[in-house]
Amino acid sequence: MATDPPNGELNDVFAELGKIVLGDEPLAQILERVVHVASRVLPTTAEASITLISADNPFTVAFAGERAIALDERQYQADRGPCLDAASSAQLIQIPDMKQETRWPAFAQAATELGVQSSLSVPLPIQRDLTGALNFYSSDPHGFDEQSIELAQTFAGHAGVAVANAHLYETTAALAEQMQDAMRTRAVIEQAKGIIMREQRCDADEAFDTLVRMSQQSHVKLRELAQRIVDEVGKSGSTSGE
Repeated sequence: MATDPPNGELNDVFAELGKIVLGDEPLAQILERVVHVASRVLPTTAEASITLISADNPFTVAFAGERAIALDERQYQADRGPCLDAASSAQLIQIPDMKQETRWPAFAQAATELGVQSSLSVPLPIQRDLTGALNFYSSDPHGFDEQSIELAQTFAGHAGVAVANAHLYETTAALAEQMQDAMRTRAVIEQAKGIIMREQRCDADEAFDTLVRMSQQSHVKLRELAQRIVDEVGKSGSTSGE
């Protein structure tokens, strides 16, 4: 029967989770660290994984133990199972004894064959477009008592925040990069327009029309063409100044 780990060990676990700094490493590596910490939380012998579902596509983003990823994949192939139901319903799902399980008989049989006797899937509080579950697979029947379940829920709260923040950071960082790229594109186009205005003595609208026409005729993207014009003027200026 499982017993709670010492408070000092729990404090160390949560402290380790709190040290994860978003942006220092890719999302997948962050979640890999999270799940390995998770595998040490419960006192029963258990492997752990994190299932995420995005656009109705489930995938294991991180795992600690080959049996965990194998049983996750079994559920994805069948499009049903405790981790999927926990993630989609936001409800904790426990299988106390795989040999007595009737809701997912094929999954329970596969788990038993791999030596997994009980499982626990705890939903992660993430966000609307992304659902998930923290999954534990134990070698012992009835491996998760009330104290273990409470501990798993507490950890899932910490892990869920880490997952949500990492996902948000990655999304925000991608958006920021897109915005920066757009700003750089706009800046170089404005420079090219200025060059055309000076050379052809036209206004801004006419210069932009000229730039678009040149882009279409040369089959070169507008930004690339603008950059070429700016670079050519820069080279000419450098040559004339030498």
